[in-house]
Amino acid sequence: MRRVRFCAFLTALLLTAPAFATDSWQSLQQQAKGQTVWFNAWGGDQAVNRYLDWVSGEMKTHYAIDLKIVHLADAADAVKRIQTEAAAGRKTHGSVDLLWVNGENFRTLKEANLLQTGWAQALPNWRYVDTRKPVTEDFAIPTDGAESPWGGAQLSFIARKASMPTPPENPQALLEYAKQHPGKVSYPRPPDFTGTAFLEQLLLALTAQPEALKKAPDNTFAQVSAPLWDYLDKLHPLLWREGNDFPPSPARMDALLASGSLNLSLTFNPAHAQQKVTRGELPADSYSFGFHDGMIGNVHFVTIPANASASAGAKVVANFLLSPQAQIRKADPTIWGDPSVLDAATLRAEEAKQLSAQTPAGLPPVLPEPHAAWVNALEQEWLRRYGTR
Repeated sequence: MRRVRFCAFLTALLLTAPAFATDSWQSLQQQAKGQTVWFNAWGGDQAVNRYLDWVSGEMKTHYAIDLKIVHLADAADAVKRIQTEAAAGRKTHGSVDLLWVNGENFRTLKEANLLQTGWAQALPNWRYVDTRKPVTEDFAIPTDGAESPWGGAQLSFIARKASMPTPPENPQALLEYAKQHPGKVSYPRPPDFTGTAFLEQLLLALTAQPEALKKAPDNTFAQVSAPLWDYLDKLHPLLWREGNDFPPSPARMDALLASGSLNLSLTFNPAHAQQKVTRGELPADSYSFGFHDGMIGNVHFVTIPANASASAGAKVVANFLLSPQAQIRKADPTIWGDPSVLDAATLRAEEAKQLSAQTPAGLPPVLPEPHAAWVNALEQEWLRRYGTR
């Protein structure tokens, strides 16, 4: 077994891009000492915020880096700030050193050449990354080493056994459940990213042209997306508040589920329900599920703006986020429950055992997200059709 594990580890090393040379990484760590790194991250979940507080403490204790967390309501806010600085000619000393990002926001920054590239796969801890996951592309956009993977995600429903003993296996079954339980189903209002992901999930399941979703939408958008709007036209009158209002966030949906106002919530974390039950924030009979044919999933990343003030410190933080210690802690549902991006076969036996114990079992197949350009296209059409109600 040890020989097999060593061979897998060696193979992983050989397949990865060249890492920082030992002396250059040590030099970079010395450069990072004493730096203040401004890490802009979504702040909408207290478990995430507590985890980042722990990361900040570790960076201060072991690396002499002052990691400051900027809690964002939406990563797009930081993207706009980076764009504004670029427009003003601020090529150095930017206000964002590290950004939690993926999807449309990454595409926006990459296409404008506002990110550092070529560094992610050179991080020493890249050797642990599971390269079978989509860690070198983001919503079908090549990362070109501009993003370091941080965690996995998969869209998941949350329900209670008392009100949904048998979960719907597909969109049609969900529609039937909504007919039988009017007012008890909803989804977050787009452009909340989970609400938009729900639209993408339905589109993947309903469209007759799934191949079209692998590239940016074109003049076939109306034809490709027509089944989605037909479905929503049937679903919306059955929703909470008859589809005239939508919960603003997954957190609000969790609260409505806990109070019995809704029978369904949504999350991008398959371990979310277990985490909330453990903390007493959801009833004990809450559980996660997905459609039988699969649920969309992705990898979320951290990235470094081209004008970052503390580039060295940001790389050291990104590398720490990929460490077995940090990934195992993050995957623990009692702490955060965010799926790891590491390959257990590259870890020491005890670390591999710990990581495997934190990996949810029985998840549906992971479906790739549509091309990043579908996000804005779907959101704009949704707002045109339903946003003024």
